[in-house]
Formats: sequence, structure tokens, C-alpha cells
Amino acid sequence: MTKPSRAYEQLSHFIIDEMQMSHIYQPVMLRELLRHKGTASVSDVAKALLAEDRAQIEYYEQIVKNMVGRVLNKNRGITEKDGESYRLKEFSKLSSTEIKDLIESCNAKIAEYLEKRSDPWSHRRKSAGYVPGTIRYEVLKRARYRCELCGISAEEKATEVDHIIPRNKGGTDDISNFQALCYSCNATKRDRDDTDFREMALRYNDRDTNCVFCQIDAARIIAENELCYAVNAT
Repeated sequence: MTKPSRAYEQLSHFIIDEMQMSHIYQPVMLRELLRHKGTASVSDVAKALLAEDRAQIEYYEQIVKNMVGRVLNKNRGITEKDGESYRLKEFSKLSSTEIKDLIESCNAKIAEYLEKRSDPWSHRRKSAGYVPGTIRYEVLKRARYRCELCGISAEEKATEVDHIIPRNKGGTDDISNFQALCYSCNATKRDRDDTDFREMALRYNDRDTNCVFCQIDAARIIAENELCYAVNAT
């Protein structure tokens, strides 16, 4: 059996025994360096981090379902939805050469769009930006790790730190200008308004003493989550 190299032993010891993590950044970067023969660009590492970011994946899942998928499905009839997948209706009739040519046409349309627009991702960059970890922690703690608009827990849906007054409208990075929103509410708000939802969460604590829903017999509840419940009507 070949004896492990000293380089391997040092890296292995660091990764397994010494690495202190506040997030997944260090192991992701080391993994990419190892995959790229010891050298990786900032862009390579950033793409690897993006691939691990569930909040970003969920954001674009909503884009697929509510925008592009809807257009191609209902408006054009080019695709059809099957559960959580989409199917190109006429794919079986295409030859390999035709498929290659259509992919090149898609790439050309992407390049044409990007060439016409200097910053097509500005809606994500301006509203998001870098938020220091200490501020992010304080904002989420203040919101008790719930979306301050819909009330859903961060355990149920990825929660983001949002600028109440967007940066492109003069908003600052002071902690008083931040609120916690789940990715769906944040994506809907974007950087188009300056609505402060922080008081919204307090309203979930309001209870009417005569409310029949608040006084429901727990034995009748057959299913529930944080926002609603279902009862046996019999």
C-alpha cells in the first residue's frame, strides 16, 4: 500500500480536524482547486458556490414555473408540464443535426440579448448586494427567522435579507433599512418599491377572543403547517 503524501496528510488533517466553518465556502473552494488541478479562477469558485446555493435554485425554479414555463406551455404550446418536469412536445421528431442547429440558434438569441443590454442582471445585483454576516444575523434574529411578509419560517423556505428602500432608490446599508423576506416575497418585491413589512409579523400575534378558528378542538385537526390547518368536518 502506497504511503500517503505529506501534502495529502496536511490537507486531510486541515479539512477533517482543523477547519472551522461559518458556511460552506472553504470546502467548496478547496474542492474546486482540487478538481481544477490546483488552480481555479474566482469565477470558477463563485460558480461552484452558486451551484450549492439552494435559495438561488429556488428563485429560478419560480422563474421557470411562473414565467418561462407558462409562456412556452400555455401561450405557445411548445412544451408540456409533467409533474416537476417539462417536455418538448415534438422532440422525438428531431434529428441529431436539427437538435444541434436549434441549440446553436438558442445560443445566438442569448448572445444577441446580452449584447443589446449592458447589465441584464441588474435587478438581482442592485436589490441583493453584499450584506455583512453580522447584519444578516441581527436582521434574521430580529425577525425570529421568519419572513416578515408571509410569516413562513426560514426552515420551510430560504430567507433573504432585503433592503427596504432599494439601493438604486437611495437606500443605505444601515441595519434599520433591512428586513427578512423569504425568497418568494423578495423576488416579487424586487427593487420596485420601499414597502416596510416588519410590522406585518406582529399582526400574526393578534387574536380575537371570539374567533372560532383560534378555539378549534386540536383533536379535529388532521393536517397543519405554520400558516393553516385542515379539520375533520364530521
